Amino acid sequence: MGARRPHRVRHRPRHVIRRPGSHLLRSPRRGPGPRPAGARDDRLVRPPRGGRPAIDPAREAAYEAVAAVHRDDAYANLVLPKLLRDTGVTGRDAAFATELTYGTLRQTGTLDAIVAVAADRAVERIDPPVRDALRIGAYQLLNMRVGAHAAVATTVDLVRSLAPGAAGFANAVLRRVAESDRNEWLSRLAPADPFERAALNHAHPQWIVRAFTDALGSLDEAELALDADNLAPPVHLCARPGLLDPAAFAATLRGATVGRYSPFTVVLTGGGDPGGIPAIRDGRAHVQDEGSQLVAAALAAAPLDGGSGGGRDERWLDLCAGPGGKAGLLGALARTRDAHVTAVEVAHHRAELVAKATEGLPVYTIHADGRDVGKDTDLPEGGFDRVLVDAPCTGLGALRRRPEARWRRQPSDLPPLTRLQRELLQAAFRAVRPGGVVAYVTCSPHQAETEVSVTEAARRSPVDVDLLDARPFLPASLPDLGTGPTVQLWPHRHGTDAMFLALLRRAG
Repeated sequence: MGARRPHRVRHRPRHVIRRPGSHLLRSPRRGPGPRPAGARDDRLVRPPRGGRPAIDPAREAAYEAVAAVHRDDAYANLVLPKLLRDTGVTGRDAAFATELTYGTLRQTGTLDAIVAVAADRAVERIDPPVRDALRIGAYQLLNMRVGAHAAVATTVDLVRSLAPGAAGFANAVLRRVAESDRNEWLSRLAPADPFERAALNHAHPQWIVRAFTDALGSLDEAELALDADNLAPPVHLCARPGLLDPAAFAATLRGATVGRYSPFTVVLTGGGDPGGIPAIRDGRAHVQDEGSQLVAAALAAAPLDGGSGGGRDERWLDLCAGPGGKAGLLGALARTRDAHVTAVEVAHHRAELVAKATEGLPVYTIHADGRDVGKDTDLPEGGFDRVLVDAPCTGLGALRRRPEARWRRQPSDLPPLTRLQRELLQAAFRAVRPGGVVAYVTCSPHQAETEVSVTEAARRSPVDVDLLDARPFLPASLPDLGTGPTVQLWPHRHGTDAMFLALLRRAG
């Protein structure tokens, strides 16, 4: 959900899209990762005699993906699969290209510091195509089991195909990079300041290092969290309750296991495209991090004061539902309890995704601004038993899944996001009935987006709310939950994204 309210179209009938099943979608009235095995790394694709160099397709796909991210603000998880399909790169070569792409993007800040010294100039003074090729070459030299000759020669060939006049420069730079291994480079460049040193060693901006340290209480543990961000995460699937048994589902997938904590999680370790799994195609399962499943399920588990009890005829609200993962789990849980979910999303294309993700479930999807509680007839004040605020945030808790995000986010992003978070949380307090429960969730451990947002929203709330201890509504096997009442999950502690959860009850 974005910060801007949807534009209000006057004097026109509202647009209605009907889908099979129980949906009604309407427009608003208002406005260093795992290394690939095998010896293919040292294989060279030799240029044809007298012609332009023939580039290794896997390396070329990686370069094109990295260049698209930096040139077009693209997302690697969207552009790389298409590039691999278009070029016919599969199997071990596809795994090599994926590691090279994601690793280069994760390590960009550290690679740039090393390339700048080897080139004797700031990376900003290197032409962007050559700069991206040098990053890819340096990553192979410093982070992968690729022979120096292969890494240098293939990267120089790549540069020659992009900017022939820069091939000699690229060859010289990469040979200097290859003179030392990664640890030697980090030792040579190590800053005196411990936060700057951690930022270089773990390839994160310094402001994120400080944010993790504030949340965890020590730089030593923050470095463990930073390391976890640099590991390729497994794919987590959610077997929707009442529709699919997780153990039976896992047994149908090669190498899959059930999750450690969530009763709905299946961990996909065999690779491949989850979209090709029949249970995902037919809506019995979806892709969702185990931490996201845990915090959504906690809302459904928290007891209410008053009401019918048992969940029957309860009304639940997902106030920021796009793209629909938590709405899908809540909808499946609601189906088992004769409850109903209203899913709200401000962006029309994301509202379409929510409608598709929840098809066949008791979910009513509306395209509206979640802050319009009391102004929209579908969002009445006090009209809901349970409300989820999965608030827009910096996404610092999912950096392991979004390799380019750590370099795109800035501290200046925080003020508008925290303002929006507090407005949405206050809207949730108005939407929930007395005795009902609100779950505030962010995929960020930054304290300005977690504890501070909850405290400030509760302080300014037009209704009285009480903060509940969230720990009893998470699995008893889940370790290291702290002293409460809120919960912060971490990749290095729990193997999940760094999800934050606060549960609040409106006073009756």
